[in-house]
Amino acid sequence: MRQTWPIRHPAVKPPEGRGRMVERIGRDAETGCAWAGRRTVTDKAPAAPAETTRSDRPLFGILCINGAVAVFVIMDAVIKAVSDTIPTGEIVFFRNLFAFVPILAFMLRSGGISLRTRDPLGHLLRGVFGVGAIFCYFLSYKLLPLSEAIALGLSIPIFLTLLSIPLLKEQVGLRRWAACIAGFIGVLVMTRPGSLLGGGLADGSWRPAVLLPVAGAFSYALAMISVRRLTATEPSGTIVFHFTLFATCAALATAPLGWISPGLAPYFRWVWPAAADWPYAIAIGLLGGCAQILLTLAYRHAAASLVAPFEYMALIYGFLLGFAVFGERPDRYLVLGGALVVGSGLYILHRETRRRRAG
Repeated sequence: MRQTWPIRHPAVKPPEGRGRMVERIGRDAETGCAWAGRRTVTDKAPAAPAETTRSDRPLFGILCINGAVAVFVIMDAVIKAVSDTIPTGEIVFFRNLFAFVPILAFMLRSGGISLRTRDPLGHLLRGVFGVGAIFCYFLSYKLLPLSEAIALGLSIPIFLTLLSIPLLKEQVGLRRWAACIAGFIGVLVMTRPGSLLGGGLADGSWRPAVLLPVAGAFSYALAMISVRRLTATEPSGTIVFHFTLFATCAALATAPLGWISPGLAPYFRWVWPAAADWPYAIAIGLLGGCAQILLTLAYRHAAASLVAPFEYMALIYGFLLGFAVFGERPDRYLVLGGALVVGSGLYILHRETRRRRAG
């Protein structure tokens, strides 16, 4: 799961007494995937401070986003590699604890961070949804082939578009509806629901674990909607810090679960990592933190519409790393469904970008 700072764009104040449409493009605070949305902000709303200085360095931005995606996929592979010896709750703990090192160093160099918040409930909701997404994704790395878990997790834009209708009162046109339906079909192809009836696959099997990354994408979309609301009043550094702290504490709270319920032991019964596992546990956090910084630099130095499509390189990197490290071979269902999901996400991003420019 990924995390970085939402990019803020200055808005021109309208005439007194009128609202203004503000288009926000940013990054998630734990997975790094792009989001974009439009909302009406009244003149009385507290203005969020400008926190980044944009520069036009598109090539540098593209290099940073490709580096970030590659590092995130490597982190996912490391998580999968140690998931048989370190329980999921403990991996989530190490992921956030050691990520503080590069994150805080970058924040201090960028001018520090304010911990005061005007919306503690908003941070709580963002934390609950975000942590839910993290656990779903990390469990999927344990139970599914790496490339399959990554491909299903790329369904985030579909859920974000659908949830923005009731929760953000956004208007979704026919073309974006069609893109969402195509993406959902792609998810169905990858999850193979026909195999529930037997005969849909060669072995007639269906794995409930395929629902984990889909549930993670849904929870992540809810987290992003929470982030959209928080950015109206909260500095982005505050959002990042509070989420990382919340996720660390939430993971620590899972320590007793494996002892209370034997059925949860494979996922939540904490152990002291073996000497050979410590470098991997530390690397998970450091890789995640460094990738977050690369994402921040990518969106600071290049337009979101240019950078965001390169996030789908995660599917290619996941295929390659899954084959090279774990001997995984993607089947035709994964390739076809992944192509539909990626195409759907790219088209949704394209429509959002056109709407932002028209507005």
